[in-house]
Amino acid sequence: MATSTGDTDLWEERLGEQLRRARLDRDWTQAQLAERANIALGAVKNLESGRGSTLKSLIRVVRVLGFEEWLGQLNPDPGISPMALLRAQRASEPPKRATGRG
Repeated sequence: MATSTGDTDLWEERLGEQLRRARLDRDWTQAQLAERANIALGAVKNLESGRGSTLKSLIRVVRVLGFEEWLGQLNPDPGISPMALLRAQRASEPPKRATGRG
């Protein structure tokens, strides 16, 4: 399913608003956030205004703000796969018949 540019712009704006709110909750200036995240001040301004930035800058800001769970939601741990679970279950079951190799 394709998304329109308008949808992407809206997501960038929403994300920027959330980052700005989190920064203000910590009473940090944009310059302080940039310094803590080790990125350029312009990158913080671009992220907060919804103009985007690099993925590296976004990750650094998210981590400094303590929102690593956002990153985890992008690639959640699937746990054990159904096939691996079945293999483990079969390996732990006693044999159903003799193989004749003994």
